[in-house]
Amino acid sequence: MASIGRRIRSAFGKLRGHAAFWPKAFAQPAIDLTLRTHEGLTTRIVESPGRTLSEDELEWLVAQLRVVAGKTLPAGDLTYGIFSGERERLSRAIVTVISEEASGRPIAFNALSVMPVELDGQPTKVTHLGLVMVDPEVQGQGLSWVLYGLTTLVLFIRGGLRPKWISNVTQVPAVCGMVCETFSDVFPSPQTGGRASFAHLQLARGIMRNHRAVFGVGEEAGFDEARFVISDAYTGGSDALKKSFETAPKHRDEQYNAFCGRELDYARGDDLLQIGRIDLAAARRYLTNEVPAGSMPALLAASAVLALQRLILPVMHWMDDRHAYGILRPRGGEQ
Repeated sequence: MASIGRRIRSAFGKLRGHAAFWPKAFAQPAIDLTLRTHEGLTTRIVESPGRTLSEDELEWLVAQLRVVAGKTLPAGDLTYGIFSGERERLSRAIVTVISEEASGRPIAFNALSVMPVELDGQPTKVTHLGLVMVDPEVQGQGLSWVLYGLTTLVLFIRGGLRPKWISNVTQVPAVCGMVCETFSDVFPSPQTGGRASFAHLQLARGIMRNHRAVFGVGEEAGFDEARFVISDAYTGGSDALKKSFETAPKHRDEQYNAFCGRELDYARGDDLLQIGRIDLAAARRYLTNEVPAGSMPALLAASAVLALQRLILPVMHWMDDRHAYGILRPRGGEQ
């Protein structure tokens, strides 16, 4: 009986621990999420590391990114964006790192950036899909669904399923096609053709006016507003990424290869500036077409936690009359 009593007390102790853990997790101001996305691999998503991590933690994270970059770009180091290690730049970033579970060795990463712009005279934010690098030793192992879509899905869920604008700068046909097929209302795209909407144009102008440094494009680079093509784009610290059409990875659908070959001058160093949205339709396409069946349980579990955060946290705030949360004020007079 004494043994049973100890087990019962231990079980209640664990329940109390979980009850204390989840409210703290829901109340975190920024994402720091680790999940197992592949057999033997873990993926960590860190939002605003320049604001949330200590100096040692930030240095370690940037070192992880440089390990992958060193394998990917033997010709030279990048000098812009996250590689600078500057807290201000890393405060606007969302970094996704894939590592070997056993050794901890980083093998791939994606670094998104959040860019404030104006749309119809109101402030809004565009999530730039950012820089993706994969260790050549592990290319072709099905990492693209994590690197190009997972973090935007997490942000979409955490944002209460509200549509979010995304942007992408690329000269790679495989990436151009991935963006067109994953997200909604993408321009430019061989699927839509025609002209950009006024919303697309406003966002593109704001990005090119204020945020060229995010994707390593110099001030001297031109921008064709009719086609959303950045000309002579590799002069702002990103020159190591410049590719020829022959070496740029191709998409399985030939229309994207032909589109990039027609629209871009690879000798000069042109890029597409793609702008689109992640919404419910895009999230559904991503989950059904991109995520491998074996990875779906972990992804759905993480998505459920994030969705619950958006549902439960406001209720917790409403019911707690001891602390102030936004416009809610405590009953007892805390100001």
